[in-house]
Amino acid sequence: MGKVDDFEELRPLLFSIAYRILGSVSEAEDAVQETWLRFDGSATLPTSTKAFLSAVVTRISIDVLRSARVRREEYIGPWFPEPLLNDPYQDPARSVELADSVSMAALLLLERLSPLERAVFVLREVFAFGYQDVAAAVGRSEAACRQLLVRARRHMEAGRPRFEADRGERQELATRFFDALRNGDVGGLQNLLAADVQLVGDGGGRAPQLARSVLGAVKVARLLDAVFPWLLRVDVTFEPHEVNGQPGAILRDRDGRILQALLLEMRDGRIQTIRGVSNPDKLGHLGPVADAWAVDREVKRVRRQMR
Repeated sequence: MGKVDDFEELRPLLFSIAYRILGSVSEAEDAVQETWLRFDGSATLPTSTKAFLSAVVTRISIDVLRSARVRREEYIGPWFPEPLLNDPYQDPARSVELADSVSMAALLLLERLSPLERAVFVLREVFAFGYQDVAAAVGRSEAACRQLLVRARRHMEAGRPRFEADRGERQELATRFFDALRNGDVGGLQNLLAADVQLVGDGGGRAPQLARSVLGAVKVARLLDAVFPWLLRVDVTFEPHEVNGQPGAILRDRDGRILQALLLEMRDGRIQTIRGVSNPDKLGHLGPVADAWAVDREVKRVRRQMR
């Protein structure tokens, strides 16, 4: 195969590495494109194309992450990774690790690591790269990479939540949740929520959001019931969809444009965390984005008319 074929075969892997390091679909795609440019401009062919391209995309992603961290510290409100509907890289031998590592909860934990720790953890723990290839990718010795991995594992295990593992149970719970939302069933909603459920929104100051953070089943159920029936009145629709490996939904306006990505995280048969991503800058890769402020104005207008 030629360079183009070699690269296209590895593109899903390269994107998946970059996305886990960066938490951004757009930045991951840019990192992959830059990797191609460097590969195409190289006069020599590497011994292992996979090892070479993985190292290049990792180094680019580390550099991007270092500069992105400054922007994220200045972000308005809670910062969430860009939602991912489908991970392009699949490996049946590591399906559990791949699914776990792409969840919002795991990506937010990865934010606590240094860029080098994050890269080492992703390459070794998620994709099972050998220490020699990990060391070459991050420019450190194998011994140093082992130490970086020990620290990364310690941070990840300390904060890792235990979510519902059974896929069927998660989907069934999500279906009941969205049915209760559509029907305005506050009691039904409350019964599906953990006592200490948290609802968190990421609008980044660029769109209305449910709330920055609300805690407790009663408060969350009441807030959801105060918001979603009005969205339905202005023809907002719920499109059930797995988001970052967890049950969720894409909210669309009457023209089919994306308004929000909603993600549910479950534990012990209850919904533990509800995350909403409404920042339009984080939704563009999913399709045309709605004018959230216009939808908000229409909701307020309908409310006034109904009084």
